[in-house]
Amino acid sequence: MFTTPIMCSVKRQLTLCKAVSQPAIHPPIILTKRGLSISFPTTFSLSLAGEDANAAILDADDDEELLEKVKRDRKKRLERQGYLQDLVYKLSEVGKAIENNDLATAASVFGSGTDTDWVQNANIALDKLSASPEEKTVVDTFNSSLASLISSVAANDVESSKLAFVSSASAFEEWSSLTGLVVQLKGL
Repeated sequence: MFTTPIMCSVKRQLTLCKAVSQPAIHPPIILTKRGLSISFPTTFSLSLAGEDANAAILDADDDEELLEKVKRDRKKRLERQGYLQDLVYKLSEVGKAIENNDLATAASVFGSGTDTDWVQNANIALDKLSASPEEKTVVDTFNSSLASLISSVAANDVESSKLAFVSSASAFEEWSSLTGLVVQLKGL
């Protein structure tokens, strides 16, 4: 068996091993497409970073406008949640009345039907707070169940009212779970 002695040397924290009979070969520096594709955009973006670094800071007027917009949006969102909280309260009152077979009280809560302000405000809030198609489908289900509930109460039909109430409440609970408002709405 023929063996060749191997000699190792340490240079710049890099171990180079070579056979004694072979000369050391230093590969030439080769630029690859990958190396260029990484280094060029990096160099370009770093060169631009220094020029407009102060552009990210907002002017005082822009900052105040942004804060006012955030405040208005928050106020609208809280207002919509208030309409939904009112809806939860009204559905709770209707549910108690239906449970006691007191459709007259349930009818007084509904008022003149789907034309009342609280129903319209709740529908607007539901539409505005629904982002996904699934949430909008559940809102449609809720609206049809609520219309059925109102007509059942107006017709003095206890059994249909109970079924429509369960359907309405289930759809509203599903919607509030989908939107993440289930935690913020009290009484669900």
